[in-house]
Amino acid sequence: MAGLPRVVDLLAARAEEHDRDATFPYQGIEAVHEAGLLTLTVSRKYGGPGGTLADTVRVLSQLGRGDASVAVVTAFTLLRHAEQARRADWPAAGYRRLLTESRRGPALVNTLRAEPGAQPGGLPETVARRDGDGWLLTGRKTYCTGAEALAWMAVTARTDEEEPRIGTFLVRGESEGLEIDPTWDQLGLRASASHDVVLDRVRVPADLALGLGARESAGDGTEAELARAWHDLALSAVAIGVARAAEAWLVRFLGQRTPANLTEPLGTLPRYRCALGEIEAQLIGAEELVHGLAPRVDRSEPDAVARTGPAHLLATRAATAAVQQAVALTGNPGLSRRHPLERYLRDVLSSRVHLASDETVLEAAGWAALERGARP
Repeated sequence: MAGLPRVVDLLAARAEEHDRDATFPYQGIEAVHEAGLLTLTVSRKYGGPGGTLADTVRVLSQLGRGDASVAVVTAFTLLRHAEQARRADWPAAGYRRLLTESRRGPALVNTLRAEPGAQPGGLPETVARRDGDGWLLTGRKTYCTGAEALAWMAVTARTDEEEPRIGTFLVRGESEGLEIDPTWDQLGLRASASHDVVLDRVRVPADLALGLGARESAGDGTEAELARAWHDLALSAVAIGVARAAEAWLVRFLGQRTPANLTEPLGTLPRYRCALGEIEAQLIGAEELVHGLAPRVDRSEPDAVARTGPAHLLATRAATAAVQQAVALTGNPGLSRRHPLERYLRDVLSSRVHLASDETVLEAAGWAALERGARP
């Protein structure tokens, strides 16, 4: 934590360059690694610091101020380590290998679930076929954050058996038959390298096939709820960090900008101070929500875990509204590539790629309210 401010400054110094060229921020990830933040959530039983969700949201909200792409890539590695801390599903030898690599340098890992055109609740199109004492994986995954730099990929797939089973297959980033298709060309988060990953008969040893089970068991249970809660609050924190960076730039702008028809900076006018106060209020609300829920999720409080989906929606809305209002207040300068505010706007808008649809979140919240109301 002590090195966090320096890391944020380093990220901010290179963010515009990586955004403009859509290049992966290797130096930024290296800085996060050197500060010990990339393994924050490695459990103490594995020799790590055992960072909590509360720790994670604090770190990610700060990294989001520096470079949202670095923050998002970091988030998915932290989420994977946190999941291992809770359920220890990786084989011991495989996880030791990941930790050894993490001591030598940045070892990024992500879970690859999304597929082009996939239907909610459907079987994965990525198929695992038996081949001797292992499996051969074939398929395509999309929105694979950090794709070009991942050391490990936890790929969800179904078996080609008569009764398909769903599991997670651990794939090395340099595996033969694996290709990165550079499809990511989004409005924002341009440096996150969230490309497609194409697998063509990629071999996976039998001991690296995890949790193979019936379709009904995939993604169910308390662990899945906790995993979603961590995801919701971690990605919320990144969006809030982006909005805080936008607010900081706006504060400097209002303190320095003096139009020709005024003798004092814009910040001296009540209208601008009220508008800035509105932004501040929105972000305070989002921070209190996310940072308040995180320690309760750490304590596995069921009510808190159930509220993280709506919290993610509300925090992202608040962050987006705050940045949009900052752009509206600044006029043309806020939309100029000469200033970072337009990048903050693009990044916060693109954060929706990690958010479930409004309809899905709100319908689930509505069902929960109806069930609560039906109780005696």
